[in-house]
Amino acid sequence: MFEEQPQPEIEALIKANPEFKQLYQRHKLLDKKVTAAELGVLPIDDVTLGQMKREKLAAKDRLLRIYDEVH
Repeated sequence: MFEEQPQPEIEALIKANPEFKQLYQRHKLLDKKVTAAELGVLPIDDVTLGQMKREKLAAKDRLLRIYDEVH
């Protein structure tokens, strides 16, 4: 996420905005878990996987809104 944006900008936002930092870390964690579940490495049920995907998407949407407010 945020591959197109300059990394120093993202790092500065992580340091300056606690909400952004928390959401960024949560999104990364969920991304790893969703990927592991889809590969069959993390055994979870479909309902839990769906919830994780929705939470990941909500985090991404909020992160993008925060980023856009600053830029």
